[in-house]
Amino acid sequence: MFVILALLLVTVVLLVPLSRRLGFGSILGYLVGGALIGPAGFGLVTDVQEISEVSELGIVMLLFLIGLELRPQRLWVMRRAVFGLGTAQVLVTGAALAGAAHLFGAPWPTAVIIGAGLALSSTAIALPQLAERELLHNPSGRAAFSVLLFQDLAFIPLVAAVPLFASGDIPHAVPWLQVLRAAAAIAVILVGGRFLVRPAFRAIGGARTPEVFTALALLIVVGTATLANLAGLSMSLGAFLAGVLLSDSEYRHEVQATIEPFEGLLLGFFFLAVGMSANLHLAATEPALFAASVLGLVFAKALIAFVLGRIGGQKLPTALRFAIALAHGSEFSFVLFGAGIAAGVMTQIAADGATLAIALSMAVQPLVFAAAERLIQPRLTKTAPPVYDEIDDADAPVIICGFGRVGQIVARILRMHGIAYTALEENAAQVDVVRRFGTKVYYGHPARHDLLRAAGAERARVIVVALDDMEESLEVVEVVRRNFPRLRILVRARNRRHAHLLMDRGITRLVRETFHSSLKLGEMTLQDLGVPAEEAHRAVQIFRSYDERNLRETHAFYQDERRLIQSAQQTADELASLLEADQREQKAAAAD
Repeated sequence: MFVILALLLVTVVLLVPLSRRLGFGSILGYLVGGALIGPAGFGLVTDVQEISEVSELGIVMLLFLIGLELRPQRLWVMRRAVFGLGTAQVLVTGAALAGAAHLFGAPWPTAVIIGAGLALSSTAIALPQLAERELLHNPSGRAAFSVLLFQDLAFIPLVAAVPLFASGDIPHAVPWLQVLRAAAAIAVILVGGRFLVRPAFRAIGGARTPEVFTALALLIVVGTATLANLAGLSMSLGAFLAGVLLSDSEYRHEVQATIEPFEGLLLGFFFLAVGMSANLHLAATEPALFAASVLGLVFAKALIAFVLGRIGGQKLPTALRFAIALAHGSEFSFVLFGAGIAAGVMTQIAADGATLAIALSMAVQPLVFAAAERLIQPRLTKTAPPVYDEIDDADAPVIICGFGRVGQIVARILRMHGIAYTALEENAAQVDVVRRFGTKVYYGHPARHDLLRAAGAERARVIVVALDDMEESLEVVEVVRRNFPRLRILVRARNRRHAHLLMDRGITRLVRETFHSSLKLGEMTLQDLGVPAEEAHRAVQIFRSYDERNLRETHAFYQDERRLIQSAQQTADELASLLEADQREQKAAAAD
């Protein structure tokens, strides 16, 4: 068993980072790794069933984490997208794919299970893809998340409904004993989660005992899943209910941080097991059929999602990205097909074919998504050049470039003294926010010399460059020095390197944005540790003077990393010596 575990871990360590580095995501690495070491590959692992049973805990933990995220208020805000777009996507896609399966010879009960399984998409694939490109909070990302959330919710009743397709006959009598057992299990989970879990966490001292906290968190997941299973329900349902009950708990974040590593590893083992159990011989015997099936699945899911997105009012780039993000199968589909085999609704051959198609779609979709982002989206999202504000002959003595946190504080101090200023900001959203509060700010790129001229740069006395972006800040400085040499320049420096780059351009009046606040915070820390206030203040002043001198001295070789490292080591020793010498002088002066 330990040899197999070591082999699984080696496969994960070698193939998953490689897959991610190539831009295909981690799931493809798991699937390929499982196929390589499984019976259809090198045959290094043959007992796939045992690994599958353990790795299904990954699905259980995934449902638990989904329940943790399902806070009622959040679901209410997203209700239209979740239950509107999500319902439409599952029903339309499921119906279309079920009809296609029936046309290929599957009986209707089997076709319905296949259609429902193929309609689902992998949360573990789609969300990381969107997150890596910072797309989760744009319209396509929110729409995809809403649909995936509905699919995760729909998975539980879909699994519960599978036995109903085992026979076309409606039962003559209600199995009351099974219903009562299931109801009792749900009641125990709900009551226990409501009244016992929080006291249990408080009793063990919360997160102050990490090993016991981890044990209790895992016990909640495994215990509720086991209880649901004993009552004839889905294990995922029990874990999901437990997660929902903890979603408003003060321990939610700690529990989530504790469970996520186990969920990630076990879910990875689940995908390894899928890769191992994939019947690659089917693809080898009929490669053209399976290639057409996979491409047809990806295209059909993307087309239906695209049409639904456009009907829902999405713009073309948003609808396309939303559609491709959902154009693959789901890890939940494997569980659904397993339930279909157990209930006698699906044959093993039909399940193997559908499972292989889903696994291959998981491998193909990351390639399609990456290609669309690189080749199609840039052409669809081309925007016209921004129309900046026109400035009507401003005549203020100060120009502020960048009206974020730093620029606004400078402006408030000037306003307090009755000094006029002209503010320029390139971020349109920031301009809208500031204007709502009654502050006048112009939308424009501060590096444009014509905009600076219109802002009164030829008559102004001071320009404050408070931009977030280092390159834009340097660009503004160069434009001002070249076109308005009499204008005094004050600059916000992001860090020491930015300060050195500004010094290369002749700027000496600069402020490192976190320097003074860090000095104050350090002084307060010394005082809270018992250092007298006057001594703490002197220590910070010594550090300040020395560091500012050191910044000027290291400007001569700031691009030489070796000399910078050597200087940093010398600085620590010199600072300690300076402080000791100052303390001796203070004691001698006090003695006199």
